[in-house]
Amino acid sequence: MTTPRSLDDPFGARATLGPGLPDLYRLDAVADRIDLATLPVTVKILLENLLRHAGGGVVEAGDVETLLAWRPGVAAEAEIPFMPARVLLQDFTGVPAVVDLAVMRDAMADLGGDPAKVNPLVPADLVIDHSVQIDRFGTPGAFAFNVEREYERNGERYQLLRWAQTAFRDLRVVPPGTGIVHQVNLEFLATVVTDRDDGSGHRIAYPDTVVGTDSHTTMVNGLGVLGYGVGGIEAEAVLLGQPLYQPMPHVVGVRLHGALPRGSTATDLVLVVTELLRAHGVVGAFVEFAGDGLATLALADRTTISNMSPEFGATATLFPIDDETLTYLRLTGRSPERVDLVERYARIQGLWREPGDGPVFDELLELDLAGVAPSVAGPRRPQDRVPLETLRENFRSNFPNGLEGVLADLGGEEPVPGNGVVEDASAASFPASDPPSFASGDQVEDVAPAAEPVDPAAADVDVRAYRPVEVQVDGRPYAVRTGSVAIAAITSCTNTSNPTVMVGAGLLARNAVARGLRVEPTVKTSLAPGSRAVTGYLESAGLMAPLETLGFDLVGYGCTTCIGNSGPLHEAVAHAVEANDLVVAAVLSGNRNFEGRIHPLARASYLASPPLVVAFALAGRVDIDLTREPLGTGSDGRPVYLADIWPEPDEIRSVIADAIDPELFRRTYATVFDGDDAWRLLPIPSGDRYAWAEGSTYIAKPPFFEGLTLAPRPVGDIEGARVLAVLGDSVTTDHISPAGSIAADSPAGQWLQAHGVGPLEFNSYGARRGHHEVMMRGTFANIRLRNRLVQGKEGPYTVHLPDGEEGFIYDVAMRYGAEGVPLAVIAGREYGSGSSRDWAAKGPALLGVRFALAESFERIHRSNLVGMGVLPIQFKPGESAASLGLTGREVYSVTGLAGQPTPRQAVAVSAFRDPTSGGDGGTRRFDAIARLDGPIDVEYYLAGGILPAVLRRLATES
Repeated sequence: MTTPRSLDDPFGARATLGPGLPDLYRLDAVADRIDLATLPVTVKILLENLLRHAGGGVVEAGDVETLLAWRPGVAAEAEIPFMPARVLLQDFTGVPAVVDLAVMRDAMADLGGDPAKVNPLVPADLVIDHSVQIDRFGTPGAFAFNVEREYERNGERYQLLRWAQTAFRDLRVVPPGTGIVHQVNLEFLATVVTDRDDGSGHRIAYPDTVVGTDSHTTMVNGLGVLGYGVGGIEAEAVLLGQPLYQPMPHVVGVRLHGALPRGSTATDLVLVVTELLRAHGVVGAFVEFAGDGLATLALADRTTISNMSPEFGATATLFPIDDETLTYLRLTGRSPERVDLVERYARIQGLWREPGDGPVFDELLELDLAGVAPSVAGPRRPQDRVPLETLRENFRSNFPNGLEGVLADLGGEEPVPGNGVVEDASAASFPASDPPSFASGDQVEDVAPAAEPVDPAAADVDVRAYRPVEVQVDGRPYAVRTGSVAIAAITSCTNTSNPTVMVGAGLLARNAVARGLRVEPTVKTSLAPGSRAVTGYLESAGLMAPLETLGFDLVGYGCTTCIGNSGPLHEAVAHAVEANDLVVAAVLSGNRNFEGRIHPLARASYLASPPLVVAFALAGRVDIDLTREPLGTGSDGRPVYLADIWPEPDEIRSVIADAIDPELFRRTYATVFDGDDAWRLLPIPSGDRYAWAEGSTYIAKPPFFEGLTLAPRPVGDIEGARVLAVLGDSVTTDHISPAGSIAADSPAGQWLQAHGVGPLEFNSYGARRGHHEVMMRGTFANIRLRNRLVQGKEGPYTVHLPDGEEGFIYDVAMRYGAEGVPLAVIAGREYGSGSSRDWAAKGPALLGVRFALAESFERIHRSNLVGMGVLPIQFKPGESAASLGLTGREVYSVTGLAGQPTPRQAVAVSAFRDPTSGGDGGTRRFDAIARLDGPIDVEYYLAGGILPAVLRRLATES
């Protein structure tokens, strides 16, 4: 039964699911306009989102019409709004969002409004998982010790989040030591289909959708939930009830056939998928899986694939809802009522997977699961898949230095000193959410060289070996060499959410222990699952004990090694690596392995399944063919091969059936928001406004709302601007926004030391994202930044004009600010590419940058600039700074903005060649495009950014 058409339901789509059930917005209300039977599920979810919000003041009927014009294979330039059902935050990116909400409450009071009115308008969950570091490992007390150190390092940040947990409605906080954000989302937070009160006492059911401030938010796509990662500013926009605007969806289908063969895991499959999609090219696209092969793929296997979306460049990687989805919901303790609602809704709306080929996509790829073989990925990039039997040659071809002689002839040789150097700031600044610097600091994630391919049929047997170096650990001698495994980490929600590979790792450890195998103490072993449910079922199955025997003791419930929080290596091992220029390896069950990310001293990193992580820890090296060479010698004196201890699939299934049940998950999540004593006893301010600590170096009240009035100041032209930096093509957010370690001699490092913080306590920029004084000093702080105003010099430097004095970009910006001079940045193509970071827009705004003039902008970064009141201006096609003869030493004016700007309007730019700065006194005039791409951009720019715009609206309503 449908309801009559109305202003807030212009397509008459609202109907009831049945007696006593919520309403829904039926997709078949527009079935005469689009072929629903062949429409990808991704497009259906976006279409329902528009139908439900049409006529509500943000989404218009025309937006629905725009998406109804979608046709497979037909490109379209239009954008559509998307209003996610909820927001997911982790602590590194969530802290700035909470800081902004807190300062908005102060500003609301200053405007005479009610501070309590500032709340998330969309439900949000924040999971603290990015701050735990592996300081202690391989002992029963490692978990407790690491959590204690975590609180010591992050107490100020956690006080803010603890206060937020009590002060804001619709913001829930999962305390430290609980789990990883995406696994908690998968096992507990996600509903697949949700239902909420519409404000009139009636409930509406609709697809659970989510955006998160972590790129791997896509993991929940495996559950049939459309979600993906966004930057902090976009997340705050959604929190405050604003839509996200995105291009018309381009959907790439992957049709599966067959089933995985014995011995292959979900990790092997995801590495094949990553290689396939990376080679095809899916950057910015939506990927959707289909085909009868899905029936053989467990839900946890699907989520492993979805988790890796950022690694192959997709916006999201969606799996349709089917019986396997319902099985997983029941297993993880969701209520029968929820499971029934999911099935009923999915079937009615056509979101349910039916047998057959599936929808019609823009592009289609085919994959036979039977061809998936055991493999790893590395040594520098997740898309460089290496079959297990060619790993030995892969490593040696990538790191040939030091190969000599025959292994038997090298045992007594003295080590040869090398010159391996880790950047001092990197070594001194753990933990780091972003990769610490090692070697070339200007290498961003996707430009690392590909691994050398190896043809196993053509490879000769290499009898050479790397020279061993003796180290003393606990009073006993051991050998390390290039190729040695320095880190073996069962880590990351990518794999620890999957019981098959986790139980497989436990059974392999049990079998290895029974054969008398052990891991040498030169290997830093760790177990850091994404949920307490994992250790629950491993304990129940009796598998924690063998894992601990091999050193895989619990070190924490958090991201740890996967994001670079691997902690220090054993001192003797670290010294041997540096002194002898050894290339040691990390093997981890994570999703990223860019050089230097996992640990500054681990120049090679391989992604592997949890069972293979254990196997490589036992072998102690990666230059090995585990399909033919033994892992070690058993207690009976005989060689033990991987095949000897690899668990049988039937036993894995039997253990899972016996050890995992819904009650396990209900117990795990019954008190998920409560935290331990350390969390509950954190001192927090009372009241609805945060008490900013004067001396804090982690959390401070940002100046975003200083001088804000209820009515925005009129927008005028920009006159007399100086250029802070002239940059080239593909300048990434890694160049613009603080990332990783803090150098002691940098402006941020100097500020911290002046405030009593020594270099060993700097932590990382990621941990200090809640303090604007640190972050603005770190803006443009990349040591490989190439600013053409300082030719022949790399790093965070510029010149002050007209006197020409060189200095740090921060210091020069402050001089200009004191002089009342507005600033600009000039760049080439794809300005702001790479990961979305809110501080890549916040930082320049606080430095006084009024506009960025570029040949093109990365989509999200352009939006972020507008969100911070910085005007993105684009050269006309075919024009650039070089073609116009611009050097950056000119004085700039931008006219045409006064009054009421319009979307994508032309502006007049003039560049006066100031004689006091070496110019000839002439002026270069040209037109450019103000990249305010729609009415919402214009509204934000006129208001001075998204936060002032929303605050004024709330203050007016208050």
